[in-house]
Amino acid sequence: MLKFCSLLVNHSLRSFHTLTSETIFALSSGHGKCGVAVIRVSGSNSGIALKSMTGLETLPKPRMAILKTIKNPANGEIIDKGLILWFPSPRSFTGEDSFELQVHGGIAIINGILKTLAAIPHCRLAEPGEFTRRAFFNSKLDLTEVEGLADLLQAETEVQRKQAFLQSQGALSKVYNRWKTALINSVAHIEAHIDFEETETLEIGILESVQKEIKKLATEIEKHLDDGRKGEILRNGVKTVILGEPNVGKSSLLNLLCQRPAAIVTPIEGTTRDILEVTLNIGGYPLVLADTAGLRAKATDIVEKEGINRALQLYEKSDLIILVFNLEKYIKWKNKFSNKTQTDYIVEYIENLKLSNLVNVKVDGHKVDVVFNKPCIMVFNKSDLSDDINVVNSENCVSVSCVTEDGISNLIENISNHLKELCGEPSVEHPSMNQMRHRQHLTDCLKHLQLFLRQYENNENKDLVLMAEYLRKSMKHLGKLVGSVTTEDLLEVIFRDFCIGK
Repeated sequence: MLKFCSLLVNHSLRSFHTLTSETIFALSSGHGKCGVAVIRVSGSNSGIALKSMTGLETLPKPRMAILKTIKNPANGEIIDKGLILWFPSPRSFTGEDSFELQVHGGIAIINGILKTLAAIPHCRLAEPGEFTRRAFFNSKLDLTEVEGLADLLQAETEVQRKQAFLQSQGALSKVYNRWKTALINSVAHIEAHIDFEETETLEIGILESVQKEIKKLATEIEKHLDDGRKGEILRNGVKTVILGEPNVGKSSLLNLLCQRPAAIVTPIEGTTRDILEVTLNIGGYPLVLADTAGLRAKATDIVEKEGINRALQLYEKSDLIILVFNLEKYIKWKNKFSNKTQTDYIVEYIENLKLSNLVNVKVDGHKVDVVFNKPCIMVFNKSDLSDDINVVNSENCVSVSCVTEDGISNLIENISNHLKELCGEPSVEHPSMNQMRHRQHLTDCLKHLQLFLRQYENNENKDLVLMAEYLRKSMKHLGKLVGSVTTEDLLEVIFRDFCIGK
């Protein structure tokens, strides 16, 4: 298996060296008119291209900006005047000779420079993500850093940016490489024990030392995996669904939170049929908020029934629930059943919505308690229709009015607190994995570590060869994480979402 993986890596490297015989270029600052455009060039012919376009006889000092006239070497025509930065190998983003042109951002200027570069021998337009791919193959970045860079380009909120930046700077790869080094040492010790046990005097207690190291490593990985998917939730956005009976104000609440009429609002019950989704930035955290059809058992319309089914399906996949009540109805119920509590009403309401699996109900005599199985915010809407808004007193309960906007700031604060809890706060000391690929490889790595520990505890028949193989398999999964063991298919998946010029 290891030989097969090595062949795959060698195949990828051969493909890479074929590609890097060409010098690539691209606009890196985005399309459209702008004040300044940045054009990036990388490859073995970069120095030749730079000299031919500027008339320089010697290459400029590395990383020092100079102002030069940029010409078309074919006819000597001046295209523009701009700043030039030279980055010789290996101290460049890609690890190759490269340079950047900072020119005026007019479309004609950009097109003129790109056409000029394309006419220079062995120069071509870069493919999406090709600069970063070359950085990876030249060991300037590992796969987790590449993924962090991709997330940094896609980040829409401050906390997403922070997590992506930490990963792009190696916060995760440092942890994974430390684990990989520990595994390499452990494998070396066991193989030495296998090869020399009968002929040489080995250090006493070497197996016990390896076992302690692997046990510590397994504990660390287990703790890393048991993170509540915080990094993944932050990267993808907190999936939040607004639920409630028809005409309770769900769409009005969504419109108020996103500050635009995203959803149609009418007094007619069942207006919302399909899922309506918006993405919001709440306190630097990404909230993917979905309005849904009102839940009721008496729905007869086939379209409304489908809307209810979709709402329930989305509820199952959601990270956070916003459960909306009609405050006016609740007060009428409270006046009618004075011996009952707000918790009783919440339980009845949830049962009527067919959301019984949302809570665990505990009954102690006449006292009823509910424990939510998912993070849930209860919103009692239409407070403007009642003078008695102080009846809402349970934890995670907020009274609001979508008409007067009373209570909305309290709701946003409550949502923000839940987002912090669900996503956590990225830090160098405790970096979070943020992709399913990471979780799968670490899960497989941990499984083989546990198999090693189980075999070690087998006092009657310790199979050292099998134990070493378990550690090698664990090491292989860590290698796949950082990219020391990889395939072309995996690289295509990782780089396909990069833009041209990065």
